[in-house]
Amino acid sequence: MAKVLPKIDARAERVTYPRPAGMPSDAELEAAGAVVGDVRFTLFNVFDPGGSDENTSLFRLANRLHIMTRESTIADLLLFKTGARYDGRLLEESARILRDTRYLRDAHIRPISYHDGIVDIEVITQDVWTFNPGLSFGRKGGKNTSGFELEELNFLGLGTQLGLGFKSEVDRDSKYIFYRDRQLGSSWWDLAVQYSDNSDGRVSSLALERPFFALDTRWTAGIAASEDLRVDSRYDLGDVIDEFEANHKTASVFWGHSTGLRAGWVRRYKLGLAYARSEFNAAPAADPPRLLPGNRKLVYPWVSVEWLEDDFETTRNRDQIEKTEDYALGWRARASLGYASSSLGSDRNAAILAGGISRGVDLTSRQTLLLDGSTSGRLEGGSVANGLLATEVRYYFKQTPRRLLFLGLSALAGSNLDLDQQVLLGGDTGLRGYPLRYQAGEGRWLFTAEQRLFTNWYPFQLFNVGGAVFYDMGQTWGRDPLGTPSQGLLKDVGFGLRFGNGRSALGNVLHFDVAFPLDGDRSIQGVQFIVETKRRF
Repeated sequence: MAKVLPKIDARAERVTYPRPAGMPSDAELEAAGAVVGDVRFTLFNVFDPGGSDENTSLFRLANRLHIMTRESTIADLLLFKTGARYDGRLLEESARILRDTRYLRDAHIRPISYHDGIVDIEVITQDVWTFNPGLSFGRKGGKNTSGFELEELNFLGLGTQLGLGFKSEVDRDSKYIFYRDRQLGSSWWDLAVQYSDNSDGRVSSLALERPFFALDTRWTAGIAASEDLRVDSRYDLGDVIDEFEANHKTASVFWGHSTGLRAGWVRRYKLGLAYARSEFNAAPAADPPRLLPGNRKLVYPWVSVEWLEDDFETTRNRDQIEKTEDYALGWRARASLGYASSSLGSDRNAAILAGGISRGVDLTSRQTLLLDGSTSGRLEGGSVANGLLATEVRYYFKQTPRRLLFLGLSALAGSNLDLDQQVLLGGDTGLRGYPLRYQAGEGRWLFTAEQRLFTNWYPFQLFNVGGAVFYDMGQTWGRDPLGTPSQGLLKDVGFGLRFGNGRSALGNVLHFDVAFPLDGDRSIQGVQFIVETKRRF
């Protein structure tokens, strides 16, 4: 009798693709002036019938139904070509670009032979299942979400994403359709189109951009426009306390230049023109808002600069389960400045400011620290308006290859926020034992400690299984215009399972958590059940 599925107690086996014995190092090949020869592609389907565990009738059927990524689609993303000088750095960066796509499970690139000054290269990839015909369900902060989708994230093997569906979320019900091609016409141009008909309005957007796709990319350009009509709510203790209608319209065009990668650093410049208009009214069929935000119209030219250090590392079992993960450890800093004036059609004179900085550090061979900070706001009449300052620290201690301690600390501070902006803390912002949008204020901070376990249990060769025990602690400060005073320090404890979805493009890590609040008012439940898909553990 043909085997339908692998055993439920199947185990994950890590596949590696080492450099062939006797192959010179990258430094030796580059010093010898080696040239890229043949580029060979080894493309694996979603399941590998060559392995006995995956040679089942159901997996063979899935492979037949799945349209594999085309060789040309992968070749378009490579930063090296036949006849070019060999550069080992370009192989590593090309592999990172491939792994960043949603339609590949993993990607490796290696030199496989060297003869007469010519290096032959092998590109190895494995597809994931990219068609989503089904239902979705989630729960966090005491609220359920659901949806029905028909999505294809690798149409005809071209890397094109398209889909339509319906979703019911906390704020609204939506019927949507989208299209995205990150390799438009086998180029680096990225085209994205979206339309959503919502229970409280509509969303439409169009964007065409050629990004800085690689460290040595010399130019970028783009144009975008969007409209978002919706009903926004203000929250307190997890309940809606005020509503208003918001209509946001934006448009932008930009161009940028880079000096390329020099001595391990990249410097990029951009300039552009932006339009942002927000109009606010009473929500239809609702009580008049207690606080109605003021309308805004900003038209402004802007310039930006970015510095980026070429320092990356590859690891496993940090934020994913049995999946190759890429992390930027080098410095990255960015700053932008724009100026809106009435002479350009703005309703005020304002400087538009934004900036950010990030850095990663390997403290030891088993300890990594990731730091990130950003700020944004306007300067109007010498005062800050809608100012935001965000910081995040993430610490990883790999105790064993399958156990890891994670510590996270984040903070968000607001200054003279626009009335349509609210700083919230709750089940949807990391405080897992509490209702979503539970506390509001002028700022918040959150600390998380999590003991992670990465097993090699691979039931039915479909999901990698992990687990976590966690402790969350956070607090808001300052007074929200309509909210109750802060309830002080809020804490929770909990545990959960993690399922790494390595076979599908439809989500990275599925979370099943049980969290117990240790503080809060009497209205909250004594336990929260959380089901959600997230991009990391």
